[in-house]
Amino acid sequence: MLQVLGGSQVLCQLFLLGSNLSLTPADAQKVYYSDPFTRLFLDSEYVVTVMALPVPEKWNQFYQKKQFFTHTCPEKNGLEKCKNDWHPTYVEVHQEKRDVYVTFNLAPENFGVHQYFSSCFGGGRRNYTSIKPDLLLNKTHHTYRLPNLQAGTNYSCEIAADVVDAVRKTFLVVVNHSSEEPPASQLTDRPSLMVLLSVGVLLAATAVLAFTIFYKKRIKKKEAKLRPEIAEQYYNKKTESEGQCVLLDKSMRPPRLLICYSSNDGPAHVRVVLQLAAFLQRHMATQVHLDLWEALGIMEEGLMGWHCRIMKECDFVLVICSRGLLQNQINQSEDEEPLENTTLAVVSMIGEQLCYAKALGHDLSKYMVAIFEYSQESDIPAALSLASRYTLTKDFPLLFSHLHGLALQKPGAYLQVENISERGYYKLPTGATLQLAIQEAKAQFSEEEHGGNPIIS
Repeated sequence: MLQVLGGSQVLCQLFLLGSNLSLTPADAQKVYYSDPFTRLFLDSEYVVTVMALPVPEKWNQFYQKKQFFTHTCPEKNGLEKCKNDWHPTYVEVHQEKRDVYVTFNLAPENFGVHQYFSSCFGGGRRNYTSIKPDLLLNKTHHTYRLPNLQAGTNYSCEIAADVVDAVRKTFLVVVNHSSEEPPASQLTDRPSLMVLLSVGVLLAATAVLAFTIFYKKRIKKKEAKLRPEIAEQYYNKKTESEGQCVLLDKSMRPPRLLICYSSNDGPAHVRVVLQLAAFLQRHMATQVHLDLWEALGIMEEGLMGWHCRIMKECDFVLVICSRGLLQNQINQSEDEEPLENTTLAVVSMIGEQLCYAKALGHDLSKYMVAIFEYSQESDIPAALSLASRYTLTKDFPLLFSHLHGLALQKPGAYLQVENISERGYYKLPTGATLQLAIQEAKAQFSEEEHGGNPIIS
């Protein structure tokens, strides 16, 4: 009989000889083969035992054992496939007083996974945790703490490697009331009169304070909001030397703007885009969406999925055109980085939307293109020829007018927005940083033109 053991369980038994079969000396020299062992786990230890049945009466060694290991996943399926299919298989959750800890197994060292992430949803909120294990302490397992969990709430959690399209392991977490934090029902068993009076006074004071703040805000809002006919009269008033002051309604949601760009021109150009986004959000009353700011959303949805969702939700889309974007569009190939392929896909989508809206007679103001002073009009792709064009930083007032729907000129009046003109934006700290980034990028482009160096990719 042949027997295979693994994990303290009998996986296979194979009877080679019957009890009534007698062997000749010639038969004893023959080699017998069993059927293949199926459904064995990869990278596991097993023991094969071969024994004689029935057991001989005068033979002490009537069986033989052989220990062996199955192939590892990279040996059988290849390293890339195993890396893409890997996910934590061992997850243990335990609670210590008010803290909840999770222990999970780490990926093999040859997979090159150095960071993980975890998310938990419960009580109407989702919490994210970034995990970076210290491999010097433990190379096989890691324990981390789940923060901001509420007692008495059930959570559905996921954990995975911090890579694109990682397979996630789902597990449940039940946060129990600790001995130091008894349920509210036990705390209110014996209410005292002093506690009730203190709570009543506190609630009354909170209500009075909230009403006072609400009333002051309402009065201030009424004073700041002019009637349409008064505002029109003020706007049309002729002013030769004095500027006009227009108050934006703070109760309205700021316009949402998605900025798309190409990183093919190197880090100097990316730094300019980053500083532009900071300036628009801080001084132009605009909610800006930039991929460099929303790595967590991109990690969940993927780069292309994130762009598609944000493009639908935003009020405006601004494409920063540069030499690298146009060159990347001409020399597009399958070997390019995913970020550049995504930029080209977004430009193609915007071009299709512009053509579709133009054919139906719809508004085209959602999409805009812009270039900086170190770029040229010829850097704008032909697919975006229908979009509004701006040259930054010269056209900051026009961009502000586009985002907020305000006319810069009316009969006898000119709207001047403070600190966003071509000569005034750099007086602000964020504007000065933007100006410095533009000068550095301009110097880089000038060196590349005179030195004949290729564009950084």
